[in-house]
Amino acid sequence: MPIQFRPAPAANPKATRRGIQQIRPRSPLFAPMPLVALLAAPAHASLPAEPYEVGQSYSGGSLVCYQDDLFRAQWWAGPSDSPQAAYNASNSWDSPWLLDDPGACIATGTNLPPLAEASASPAEITGPGSIALDGSLSSDPDGDPISYTWTQIAPTSPLASIQAPGASGTQVDLPDVGEDTLYQFRLSVADADHVTYTTVEVLQRAGAVIPVVPVASITASDTNPPCPASIELSGSNSSYPDGETFAFFWRQVSGPAAEIVASSSVTTTVHLPDPGADASYIFELEITNGEVSATDSITIGQQCGNGGFTIPLSTLEAREAELTSSALFTQVKASIVTRDNAEVEAVVAGRAQNPANVLRVESIISNADWEFLFPVRAPEYSYSNFLRAVAKFPAFCGDYDDGRDADAICRKSLATMFAHFTQETGGHTPHWSEPEWRQGLYFLREQGWSESTPNGYGICDPSTWQAQQWPCATFADGSYKSYFGRGAKQLSYNYNYGPFSAAIYGDVKTLLEQPQLVADTWLNLASAVFFFVYPQPPKPSMLHVIDGTWQPNAQDLNSGLVRGFGVTTMIINGGIECGGSNEHAQSQNRIDYYRNFAAYLSVPVPADEVLGCAGMSRFEVGGAGAMEIYWEQDWSWDPSYPNGESYACKLVGYQTRFSAFIDGDYARCVDHFFDVNIDYQK
Repeated sequence: MPIQFRPAPAANPKATRRGIQQIRPRSPLFAPMPLVALLAAPAHASLPAEPYEVGQSYSGGSLVCYQDDLFRAQWWAGPSDSPQAAYNASNSWDSPWLLDDPGACIATGTNLPPLAEASASPAEITGPGSIALDGSLSSDPDGDPISYTWTQIAPTSPLASIQAPGASGTQVDLPDVGEDTLYQFRLSVADADHVTYTTVEVLQRAGAVIPVVPVASITASDTNPPCPASIELSGSNSSYPDGETFAFFWRQVSGPAAEIVASSSVTTTVHLPDPGADASYIFELEITNGEVSATDSITIGQQCGNGGFTIPLSTLEAREAELTSSALFTQVKASIVTRDNAEVEAVVAGRAQNPANVLRVESIISNADWEFLFPVRAPEYSYSNFLRAVAKFPAFCGDYDDGRDADAICRKSLATMFAHFTQETGGHTPHWSEPEWRQGLYFLREQGWSESTPNGYGICDPSTWQAQQWPCATFADGSYKSYFGRGAKQLSYNYNYGPFSAAIYGDVKTLLEQPQLVADTWLNLASAVFFFVYPQPPKPSMLHVIDGTWQPNAQDLNSGLVRGFGVTTMIINGGIECGGSNEHAQSQNRIDYYRNFAAYLSVPVPADEVLGCAGMSRFEVGGAGAMEIYWEQDWSWDPSYPNGESYACKLVGYQTRFSAFIDGDYARCVDHFFDVNIDYQK
């Protein structure tokens, strides 16, 4: 199939920064061929012409039978010029076909040919895998027994494995391919006298080639040495591609001045001084071949014998549990639970073992729906990646045990999310054949940025706590990697990549070191689901707005913040699009898109639902969504502890390096701010 290009979308003043992306040529997505029966020999003797064949070209003057009517070609008719268009043509020159004799092709024999109908699910797959071919909707007008035959007619290589070629439906196993491959499978349906054909297409995209990158890893002979001391740091557990030569560089990031004996060796001795009090050191290892690099760091806590106050870990865990025991905290923690990545990556469309929330989404949005709703999407936004993004977060389209309608909540969540997808990453081009509400997921990366562009969208100064908690990775030349907008949510900044990385991998460094994964893998959609289920105090999560967990209090109501689609716009981009007396253009876009998606997904839109955010004020402290989810030093006085210090941390609403949603962060907060020895055995 030839590749066609659509003009790049016009600059759109309605789009916010999040919605502007790198312009790319658009090629049409492969879609299944129309399921029109192709009649094969023996031809019906009573027909005045051969039946029209899909994909066939005809010269001027050709006669064909289409449905029950006889058509004549006025001039050359191409493979896509179906006689169907002549039925609705306003003028004779609108179609190469003219209706020559209505009803002339009604068969007069005693046995009518069978009707062949076939479909493929999914119609697009990435990498090796299995698809299902289904011809069960085929039938015989006379009720005669029919037989089925499935064959691959293109390409000649590679050959797929058709498991049951003589059945009405069959599994087909597709091998690994080095480039995108379009398969054509023909279904032949036969009765005693006739054979009818139809063809379906399946697009197999080449599996993503994941480059082998180095991984730096540090081990220490002692992480709690005395004063003074000598310890050994080793990078021998680091890994790098076979055959590559990498250099090792050790450096001290923080702490009293220490001596690194062999700063360019795999293993080095480090002499620690006696600073006169307990001290903390951070050492970093970088491995590089001059083009790519990786880093790891390790914290050494030096115990100088002057002692800090000892607190059992169980005491800190009890305090943490007490501070996070509210009903809302429990509900939020349940809504951000994640599945193991191995289980997520096993998800494929139609798999019976898919998680329950994925099965619910599949029952609402099929692969065909995905193709229809996002026909101009970037290929990385595949249906499989969408299902895996859903699988990572069980609460999205999950079950409820309190009587709430999970299916209705799921449909509304999807309509809401898709509307925001389309504003953030849509083509916004009115002259395309697809309406604007179906132009979503067109952009993958922010316009003007590439993976090789350095020093963008990051707080990377090592003296800042943000850079210490979410350290920016570097290129081989030492410049910082960029954290520009990527994926359906256009995730930006290292302080967002880090927490998202922790939610996906349990490690903040993975996506800080490989931010391109947010564009090129299922994380491009998972980042949007992550944003959908996570609260951003004082804002609630969009999930809790839709499922009713968030109930606006008096302060919210005074600010005009009420349940409905409009408040989700306030959550996602309220500072730019909301407030004032009139609806902003971007917000109106979202409303229009939401109405269309809601109609498609059978989501009722009550007449009194507030769809816009004009007149709304921002979420503030004191609102129902104003949770405090970060740990900060508790400055209160407690006479039962040394020097009256609290030896505790408290919850705050502003972002710090310690999150109440991350296990162990409370103890790390106490250890960071106080001279304390945590007894991990008690």
